[in-house]
Amino acid sequence: MTEPCAGAVLIEGKTKVVKVCDDRGHVLVVNKDRITAGDGVRAHDLEGKAAISNSTNAKVFTFLQEAGIKTSWVRTFDSKSYLARKCHMVPLEWVTRRVATGSFLKRHTGVTEGYRFTPPKLETFYKDDANHDPQWSEEQVLEAKLNAGGVVIGRLEYDIMARTTVTVFEVLERAWAALDCALIDMKIEFGIDEETKEILVSDTIDSDSWRLWPSGDKRLMKDKQVYRNLETVTDEGLSQVKRNFQWVADKLDSFIPKPRGLVVVLMGSPSDAQHCEKIREHCKKLSVPCELRVTSAHKGTQETLAIITQYEGMGIPLVFVAVAGRSNGLGPVTSANTCCPVINCPPLKPEDVARDVWSSLSLPSGMGCGTVLYPEAAAQNAASILALSDHVIWSKIRAKQLNLWTALKQADWSMCQSN
Repeated sequence: MTEPCAGAVLIEGKTKVVKVCDDRGHVLVVNKDRITAGDGVRAHDLEGKAAISNSTNAKVFTFLQEAGIKTSWVRTFDSKSYLARKCHMVPLEWVTRRVATGSFLKRHTGVTEGYRFTPPKLETFYKDDANHDPQWSEEQVLEAKLNAGGVVIGRLEYDIMARTTVTVFEVLERAWAALDCALIDMKIEFGIDEETKEILVSDTIDSDSWRLWPSGDKRLMKDKQVYRNLETVTDEGLSQVKRNFQWVADKLDSFIPKPRGLVVVLMGSPSDAQHCEKIREHCKKLSVPCELRVTSAHKGTQETLAIITQYEGMGIPLVFVAVAGRSNGLGPVTSANTCCPVINCPPLKPEDVARDVWSSLSLPSGMGCGTVLYPEAAAQNAASILALSDHVIWSKIRAKQLNLWTALKQADWSMCQSN
């Protein structure tokens, strides 16, 4: 990687250095072979940690970006550093908790360890090492009127960061659960992009950022808590911490597996191809594989049944989408002959909807195919079904919901400013 960096230090922290790049819109973040705890009271060199942290961070941010969450991460630069958008950091740590443990128990006496938060518990901490990063309430954050790169943190910014924080936790929780690991809690930070003024998930996310318990068993923890728990820090203790961090980095290789499920769009006529291509296009946006077939339940019943049987024999999660107008026999016939979900998406013209939609809605007993009218809705419905067993698709849907919510929130704020 040859992008030039001038090397001037913008800021140096306990575990990384941020340097200026010749490209003014980017910075170089260099990880250190250093591990700390207790606001730096405990600190040790740990050879190899920088490379492990860099690898972990790259895999996590790649997953988040592919899901559709906006972040400052750009790409890996070398084994110990990465390029990121230049941001003005918001001096807050945003912590999401699924399970009560650690410092939460000390601050909330009477709460039993293992108490499960539904929805996840969100907390904010003001970054101030001298005062041990005090916890701030929502009201304290708003009243502080923090300024990051000319953006004052008010209600709009707080709400966007709060909702994004929970979304980041939820998509990573799902991903880790697919690997039989429980994400107990985690912290993230945000920055304001110097050029666009967008709010971006920033800083580094690695094994310093979360509690991770394989099989949900605290005794098997693979995070920095192992370092915090060492009564006496020995070379063997540090080696165990390093092995744990490497285990996490290696596990992350499985965060984005090959898709397991498939959407099969059955069209009653090749004249419906344009409608079906729109369904496939929307499926692609959600990382859902989609295949198109032409078959008529009225004119080629046996062929339709053979196609259904062919896909069922693949032994993977399937959703069938039936695209047939006028008299829709395709959806009901498919539903009657498969245990897989079936969605009707008839290619109806606006003037024909009131008359022709009834063949999709009024079904014989014992059948249960749903009906939607628009290709995007068909793809979204199918993706939601497959997301039950595919965390990548689930993360795409969750991030899409976040981005739609954020766009509406910003539009409402802009409208209020013009009143």
